[in-house]
Amino acid sequence: MPGKLGLPELLLILIIVILIFGGKKIPEIGRGIGEGIKNFKDAMKNGEEGSDKKK
Repeated sequence: MPGKLGLPELLLILIIVILIFGGKKIPEIGRGIGEGIKNFKDAMKNGEEGSDKKK
């Protein structure tokens, strides 16, 4: 099925990422992505609370 990623494809992607960034940079990248997602969720929550107060 096109468009569906299985275990072999995910492993290949992981190997390529390790080769490009190196083992030491991967935790930093993951931490940055996690912080970005957390900030986005906080902003969405604050935006919903702000729109409720305006009504």
